[in-house]
Amino acid sequence: METTLRPDIGETPLKGVRSNIVQSIRAFRVQDLQDSARALGQHFLYANLANAQSKQDVLDLLAQQFILPAHFGKNFDALYDCMTDPVHKSGPQPGFIVVLEQIPATAKFDKEAREQLLDIFRDTADYWGDRKIPFRCFYSFL
Repeated sequence: METTLRPDIGETPLKGVRSNIVQSIRAFRVQDLQDSARALGQHFLYANLANAQSKQDVLDLLAQQFILPAHFGKNFDALYDCMTDPVHKSGPQPGFIVVLEQIPATAKFDKEAREQLLDIFRDTADYWGDRKIPFRCFYSFL
């Protein structure tokens, strides 16, 4: 009888990456992160925000690409709620790898808005960390 061993974190590109963190994607490739999520049995959430010009555009794209529920209020508080509460209530979670690619840098989505967005994901990482669930978010700017 053959047994299949589930890969541990040491066999993925995530070796040495804290289990609850928001960080620049830098040397990581999206495909490698998606493969790591699959190997670890974790949720993979990906959003390309290159076409966004404003906070509303960013929220609309996240709602679309993350397939957020219809009741999503399209504000930062609602984004946090969608990334935590309903998911937590759906049962045990294996972990998350999130990629926010090409966060815009426009007059309508300035440095303050980018920091607010990343703060939502930092708070989400803390939320899941308190529950001993890995949540890693990688981002890049346009």
